[in-house]
Amino acid sequence: MKIEKTQDIPCLPPRGKAGRRDDNQHPLPADTKIAMIQLLIPIALEQVGHLLSEEVQQLAGSRYARDNNRHIKRWGQQRGSVYLGDQKVHLMVPRVRDVAHNCEIPLATYQQFDQPRTTEEQLFVRILRGLSCRHYRRAAQLVPQAFGLSKSSISRRFVRASEKKLQALLHRRLDSHEFVALVLDGKTLRHAQMVIALGLTKSGEKMILGFLECASENQRVVSEFLEHLIARGLNYRQGLLVVIDGSKGLRKAITDVFGDYAAIQRCQWHKRENVVAYLPKSQQPRWRQKLQAAYEQPTYARAKEELLGLRAELKQINQSAVASLDEGLEETLTLHRLGLFKELGISLKTTNMLESINAQIAQMVSKVSRWRNSDQRQRWTASALLEIEPSLRRIKGFRHLPQLQEALQCELKIVIAAAA
Repeated sequence: MKIEKTQDIPCLPPRGKAGRRDDNQHPLPADTKIAMIQLLIPIALEQVGHLLSEEVQQLAGSRYARDNNRHIKRWGQQRGSVYLGDQKVHLMVPRVRDVAHNCEIPLATYQQFDQPRTTEEQLFVRILRGLSCRHYRRAAQLVPQAFGLSKSSISRRFVRASEKKLQALLHRRLDSHEFVALVLDGKTLRHAQMVIALGLTKSGEKMILGFLECASENQRVVSEFLEHLIARGLNYRQGLLVVIDGSKGLRKAITDVFGDYAAIQRCQWHKRENVVAYLPKSQQPRWRQKLQAAYEQPTYARAKEELLGLRAELKQINQSAVASLDEGLEETLTLHRLGLFKELGISLKTTNMLESINAQIAQMVSKVSRWRNSDQRQRWTASALLEIEPSLRRIKGFRHLPQLQEALQCELKIVIAAAA
């Protein structure tokens, strides 16, 4: 199994003419040396021994040197272990004793190697990107003497790291961002429904605002979720375009919480698929193309005219398909009505940008064979979302988002007070 690189090896100083590194001219800090050694498996174990010997020599002097004035003495060695990356490795540790005070002196180097250098953050990324806890040991960098890397210990460290991710996502502030659009969509995670909110800033960046675990996309729980976003600093009073798939619960929650400060763009892809689902399979491809062509008209008047023409034709074929087309038809044409379908339709006419994120989440959580409880589902969802977020690109047509905000304010009759 291929493991993605998650940690960079610190740069070494340049070599001299003879091919040797001039350590006196370019000294490395002790912490940097330790980080390097723990990454250079399998020669690390030998180098650990050298570092321990150097410290012993600094404390107790050279071996067999006779110095009656030195009260710190070598005191044999004992069996111990150090971490190399994630893994504990056995080795014999030298001992040093202060004979004047009759006490042993702990070696600072040994104490630093007694902690794993691969952090919980890095380990969490490896597991999230495809390594299960069960197979992490086999896929990790191993040396023959390694021990102490059990499935349970890896799992505990992943739980701690993912819990931090969950809390970071659910509580981070939104005050410093100016959002123009919001995309809401649900994802099914086994038997649970996750409603995810994706915000689009005025400059086009995508930001995960949060998610909600619920049995269904009902109005009450979604309203509480949106109110929580507002409590964290989401400013909707500049006007928001909210893109949804057509869920009635989502729509009701948006109008209840945002009121007249939000316009809804219904996903044209979902509307098209809902309509053709009422038709025989043999007719579906043709009607899918017709509806798509109608929605691709650049202006509101032409798109509405094309759709009404298709409605009259559908009326002779299937009344249920007509009812499906009528339901929320105006909301599928919001971008057309705002005059920005040509500029922003490719990005905002559907919920596809969130569907893409959902597909990445599904890939990351595919290693989970058993979902035990809500805490596990939420930790994995939050971890996946925050891992995906940095790779999200600005939407196509982002330069027209200030125009979208102006059009929304005109459409919704929002008056923005001039700054003093």
